[in-house]
Amino acid sequence: MRILISGGGGFIGSHLSDRLLEQGHHVIAVDNFFSGQRRNILHLEGKNPNFEILVHDVTEPLYLENLDQIYHLACPASPIYYQKDPVKTVKTNVMGTLYMLELAVRTNARFLITSTSEIYGDPKVHPQKEDYWGNVNTLGPRACYDEGKRVAETLTMEHHRQKKLDVRIARIFNTYGPRMKKNDGRVISNFIVQALSEDPITVYGNGSQTRSFCYVDNTVEGLIRLMNSPTVGAYPVNIGNPEEVTVLELAQRIAKLLGIPEESIVHRELPVDDPTRRRPDITRAQEVLGWSPTLPLDEGLKHTVEYFKEQKKREKETGINED
Repeated sequence: MRILISGGGGFIGSHLSDRLLEQGHHVIAVDNFFSGQRRNILHLEGKNPNFEILVHDVTEPLYLENLDQIYHLACPASPIYYQKDPVKTVKTNVMGTLYMLELAVRTNARFLITSTSEIYGDPKVHPQKEDYWGNVNTLGPRACYDEGKRVAETLTMEHHRQKKLDVRIARIFNTYGPRMKKNDGRVISNFIVQALSEDPITVYGNGSQTRSFCYVDNTVEGLIRLMNSPTVGAYPVNIGNPEEVTVLELAQRIAKLLGIPEESIVHRELPVDDPTRRRPDITRAQEVLGWSPTLPLDEGLKHTVEYFKEQKKREKETGINED
């Protein structure tokens, strides 16, 4: 198939590109590299005849032909990046999604949007099922992303209802693994980079807030199964790991993995609207897709630490900051 991935140069998008190419598809990666990194796809660019890179900002219309599927991933997904230009983040979620949907309508392509667990906000229901409407501060500093994704889901559903477009909605929970940016503000990359730099590991608040972390290969497998399922209707599906850990426990695991004393963990003030608990109910994914994450957190952390160690080694040898 001819498959377009918006955000194809990003953390998840580049891994998705790898998997789809391995399956024999032709992949067109669309990215403006605002938060994605060209080096994520350098091993493909000009080396795999089934891979194309198109430098394009999805807030502008895109005109292509002969597409079978569209994975719409384009949007900064970490607070540092989506809060850097919040108006741009809203435009990416709204106009970017609208233009990708219009492209899907023109080409009669199946459309999958990667929404987010952030649409649940600071949830009052635990764990979070897909029928929960969420608890989001529409005026807070995270709303550009949270509300933007909620509108993106609405646009997707209205194109399904009004224009009969074949759509899929994936609500992704925290994903981690190789190719994360070291400065993107996500908790796992933060902790690993701080530890490797022999800086204090910074935990916000008392660390009792919880998250659920899914290794990137498992997330990609869930997205591909969702896209290709013949039975999934136009309803959201949680893609995440139901194993819940506190942020403090995560810091302790990473410190132990790198042989760093727990005394190196320090506490700072909790950011505004930071969710207190986050854990997906993945019953729907298990029943409809036969999907569950398979890689344990400790094993995934080892792979991720090795990636950041290699990056640090390359930067030391070349004198080039890769982020």
